[in-house]
Amino acid sequence: MNKDILEQFKAQVSQEGLLHQGDSLGTDDETLLRFLRARNYDLKQATKMLCDCQEWRKTVDGVGIDSLYREIDPFDFPERQAVFESWPMWFHKTDKKGRPLNIHRFGNLDLPKLYKVCTPERHWQSVLVNCESLTKEILPAASRAAGRHIGTVFVIVDLKGFGLQQFWQMKTLARRAFQVSQDYYPETMGQLTIVNAPPSFTAIWNVMKPWLSKETIEKVDILGSNYEQVLLDLVNAENLPSVLGGKCTCDSAGGCQFSGEGPWLEGREGWGPHAMKS
Repeated sequence: MNKDILEQFKAQVSQEGLLHQGDSLGTDDETLLRFLRARNYDLKQATKMLCDCQEWRKTVDGVGIDSLYREIDPFDFPERQAVFESWPMWFHKTDKKGRPLNIHRFGNLDLPKLYKVCTPERHWQSVLVNCESLTKEILPAASRAAGRHIGTVFVIVDLKGFGLQQFWQMKTLARRAFQVSQDYYPETMGQLTIVNAPPSFTAIWNVMKPWLSKETIEKVDILGSNYEQVLLDLVNAENLPSVLGGKCTCDSAGGCQFSGEGPWLEGREGWGPHAMKS
């Protein structure tokens, strides 16, 4: 049944000129299935979603995502270290299923500090190219390493030291980032685990829930400080950063958050973090 709907979807988006060979969105079956799954295989809604996505890709930030990606290498741009120190959000190795880890440590969030060295506009552009890197480089590399299709990422959000003050500081940006992820990179999050959730998280979660689709909410696990074994059941210790109970430190790169370590770095010898530290 799903195969029949996929063929109908292919014909529909082709007929409407929404997808052309070589489009950076991707023209493979797995890409199209993401849009179908996100709209419960409703052809009309999935077609509209893909149409809106293509329009966004052409126009975002006034230049389009392809131009942004050519301008800002998500693994190596001048403000990268400052961004990753003040808005820690990074890809790092893979879990036991072969899914890339996407780690966020919001206890270190400090936007006023960041905006002394990086404009808010440039920071938002770095968020956008980080999103694009997932489907353009991260997931394809994870699939090659696993020898099978890997279509989703495992997101770990560490809220140690995070409180309401920081939440209000990041609220608008976080909402925009969730919207971009859900609308233009659908069905790429396989699991979201929140650890070190503070007492104030109930209030924070009540604000956040309306931003999220029902499907996204169903993939969320919220844990307190007793989370390490849960993560180690999902991620090998050598792949999990030591700050989350694993054994990885990425000392040569100055820490896991700067290393970008994973199969997606193959062919990227001599890229940024080591050079930026000098």
